[in-house]
Amino acid sequence: MYIINYRRRIEAVFLFLFVFLIFCIARLFFIQFLRSNYLAGIAKKQHNLFLELEPRRGTIFDSNLKPQAVNISVDSLFASPNEIADKDKEKIIRQLIPLLNVGYGYLKERLYRKKSFIWLARKMDPVLAGKIKNLNIKGLDFIKESKRFFPNGYLASHILGFSDLDNIGLEGAELYYDKYLKGEAGWAVYLKDARQKKLDLWNKMVLPKDGYDLVLTIDEVIQYIAERELDKVYNTYHAKGASIIVMDPHTGAILALANRPTFDLNEYSNVDKESRRNRSVCDLFEPGSVFKIVTLSAALEENKVSEEDKFFCENGTYRVSNHILHDHSPHGWLTFREVIEQSSNIGTTKVAQILGNETIYRYLRLFGFGSKLGIDLPGEIIGMVRIPRLWSKISIAAVPIGQEIGVTTLQLVAAISAIANGGQLMKPYIVSEIRDKFGQTIKSFAPVMINKVISLDTAARAKKILAGAIENGTGKLAKVPGFSAAGKTGTAQKLETGGVYSHNKFIASFIGFVPVEEPVIAIVVTVDEPHPYYFGGVVAAPVFIVIPRKY
Repeated sequence: MYIINYRRRIEAVFLFLFVFLIFCIARLFFIQFLRSNYLAGIAKKQHNLFLELEPRRGTIFDSNLKPQAVNISVDSLFASPNEIADKDKEKIIRQLIPLLNVGYGYLKERLYRKKSFIWLARKMDPVLAGKIKNLNIKGLDFIKESKRFFPNGYLASHILGFSDLDNIGLEGAELYYDKYLKGEAGWAVYLKDARQKKLDLWNKMVLPKDGYDLVLTIDEVIQYIAERELDKVYNTYHAKGASIIVMDPHTGAILALANRPTFDLNEYSNVDKESRRNRSVCDLFEPGSVFKIVTLSAALEENKVSEEDKFFCENGTYRVSNHILHDHSPHGWLTFREVIEQSSNIGTTKVAQILGNETIYRYLRLFGFGSKLGIDLPGEIIGMVRIPRLWSKISIAAVPIGQEIGVTTLQLVAAISAIANGGQLMKPYIVSEIRDKFGQTIKSFAPVMINKVISLDTAARAKKILAGAIENGTGKLAKVPGFSAAGKTGTAQKLETGGVYSHNKFIASFIGFVPVEEPVIAIVVTVDEPHPYYFGGVVAAPVFIVIPRKY
């Protein structure tokens, strides 16, 4: 009996061991063939750290290769929540709150995620990064990233624009040329030790491709002078806004472009939309008397009127249909030359009546009004131009003097440039070439003529009349010592709610070029709601004279 029981015990133990062995073999088979990929993935997560390698965003230079937008290397803070014990997370949160200046909920939500990588702060101030490094917190580490830096702060802010934390362009040239500037990201798999510290060893790596550089047509010196003078008029006359554009009339290259209010590019996130808006290309306004250059050009080109033809200006009051038109000063008989020099609304209207609606409309479209000019900046608008069949009986007295039409500062500088260069409407542009990091040209941009507006002879005659507007007419404050200049003043009433013209809100403007014979620069200055003075010849013209003297 004892022997039988002993054998049964041995058989039971043997059976148990045999079943256990079968179970172990089955478990090993399951792990080896069915769970191998899963477990290998866990091992990789424990010993490998995947990081995206950021490309260098391209530098932006002015026309003299002075850097306007560059990259600097800064620290970004990340955490590995899976490597931090829950009992330590609350302590870390309390340590970081006063340093990062964020809420408790923000850090708790991030540190309690089931992840091996999570951003806590991007592109930090070096002093702040140093304070956090000194804490030597397990589970936190830093990655070097590039941060966009603008050495000149406010200068050319509406041209350059800015990019976000991920180096994606959001405004200006940074947005328009983002595909060239941003480059292509790379990646690397770094090894980690048993304590989960990143080692300076990588398993696999694909290097990033750096972005291309931009060379602007902007001249840093001219840009600075233009902004300085615009600041003066903006502050002196307590204006709501102001814009200036300086352009090479022969090529369309923008030499300077600025708006007020403006903002510091290095602090763009704290700036309101009003300051960030590029008024020069996206603000619509009635131009007033500067628009008389269209009537002037059309009359000469069509041979309907000559410079010495005389028009009776009705002593300052003229009825067109049911509307009474006024001049800012009463005039009797004026030659066509004097009509433009003295900026007579009545004389200009009588010339426009000779030309007719269709002719006026055709020339304003030839000058680029009512169309995008194609500048390489975001936000350009077409303006507002109505076709002749939608004109009212008084439109022939309104459109030729810059009413019932909406234009941009950019369109005005292109229009005056067409007269300055001999009759060609040129496409404005701000980038002359795109280069790689070795300085090799990838793409260049040549001047583009949009269309022929007027003949060379007509342009020459118009130049002389516009020179007279400065020498003898409303633009006397735009005389440039040592240079011959041509231009036109403008003072436009703004529309109030309900469609009536305001008696205390104006846009003062001046358009012109220097020198008359062989123009090298064209300039437009517009000032929105200046006070107490609001005439273009008083407010905007003095800004015009400074640029040529420093050019």
